[in-house]
Amino acid sequence: MITMTEDSIENIERTWEEDERWREVVRPYSARDVQDLRSSLRIEHTLARAGAQKLWSMLHPEVAGKIQSPPLIRALGAVTGHQAVEMVEAGLKAIYVSGWQVAADANLSGNTYPDQSLYPSDSVPELVRRINKALERADHIHRLEGRKKDIDWFVPIVADGEAGFGGSLNVFELTKQMIEAGAAAVHYEDQLSSEKKCGHLGGKVLVPTSQFIRSLIAARLAADVLDTPTLIIARTDAESATLITSDIDPRDRKFVSDGERTPEGFYRFRSSLDSAIERGLAYAPYSDMLWFETSHPDMEEARKFAQAIHNEYPSKVLSYNCSPSFNWEKNLSPNEIASFQEELSTLGYGFQFITLAGFHSLNHSMFELSREYATQGMPAYVRLQRKEFASVENAGYEAVKHQRFVGTAYFDRVSEVITSGLSSTSAMKGSTEEAQFVENK
Repeated sequence: MITMTEDSIENIERTWEEDERWREVVRPYSARDVQDLRSSLRIEHTLARAGAQKLWSMLHPEVAGKIQSPPLIRALGAVTGHQAVEMVEAGLKAIYVSGWQVAADANLSGNTYPDQSLYPSDSVPELVRRINKALERADHIHRLEGRKKDIDWFVPIVADGEAGFGGSLNVFELTKQMIEAGAAAVHYEDQLSSEKKCGHLGGKVLVPTSQFIRSLIAARLAADVLDTPTLIIARTDAESATLITSDIDPRDRKFVSDGERTPEGFYRFRSSLDSAIERGLAYAPYSDMLWFETSHPDMEEARKFAQAIHNEYPSKVLSYNCSPSFNWEKNLSPNEIASFQEELSTLGYGFQFITLAGFHSLNHSMFELSREYATQGMPAYVRLQRKEFASVENAGYEAVKHQRFVGTAYFDRVSEVITSGLSSTSAMKGSTEEAQFVENK
């Protein structure tokens, strides 16, 4: 039996000192602290470990020995496991799990909520787990069929930890849940958790810089205790937040209005790109990636943030929320939109994502189908089916065969193995899908 205690303090320290993975990471705690907090039995978190290693490697191609400059990983927010499967089959190399989408539709309470941390705190880990299960089933099906072996179904999942649902102990526990569910990376934001708002809403309340640094330390400690190289992403909302709980941190005071307090006791905060930069620089040693939430897509703003960070931390990876809250065509020209992500990548924004892509694509596609079906009946659905068939031929789309897609043939094989090939209840044989969808027509 391999135990955690066999990872000596010396080995942990040597890894932190020599492994390129940790070259820019500051830990204000010791290897002894980590060993003391570990279990005596090694519990492997394979999905989290593999995902973190893949994500870090893609974001640091020069270290991984790959020719890719600059790195650009695009991701969309998935709200179901099957959305994630479609994303991977279509070519995306990472999945984003949005707290906003979980609040709105995929939380464990079953309620529809705005993005204000109203849902159960283990809802995002549960969606991460469901997505990983869906990706695992897709891998089962393709492996059994011997098809498309070039697809790596176990892509990294970047998960939203919100403002931590409490203090640093809550962050520690939530990070552990994310890792146990198989997340490769977790991001936290520097808002007050009890007043947390979507980054594109008003009323945001920041915590002092030092308090958020403790949250980042808690997240890193959780990953070290579970022995995974989880990426910790620090997000700041200082570009638009107008309130802060306290002026206790000297780094915050120049952005705090003297003597002015709200009825709740909060201080007025002078939001700006400069305040976001100050906080980004403070968070950089304790995080693997930095993200400043912005009110609109602005390349010059992104450039100023990147240059300020990279003047002190040249290799620090940045991430950017290509938010659906922006009216893209109102803010940018078609040419600017087309080149936006590539230009961002040259500035070091290696991970770029659309948080609510699952919500918007799911709702609009269903609205369109329902509107047409309500007035036209079956021709409306047949048009959808025709599009599916065309996508099969042109792009390898597979969900048109819905029975196969969810693993019916896989479990037929399980039954055959159990009965030594004598099963007479196999589900795919004699199915309408087998009879009518052979030629995808």
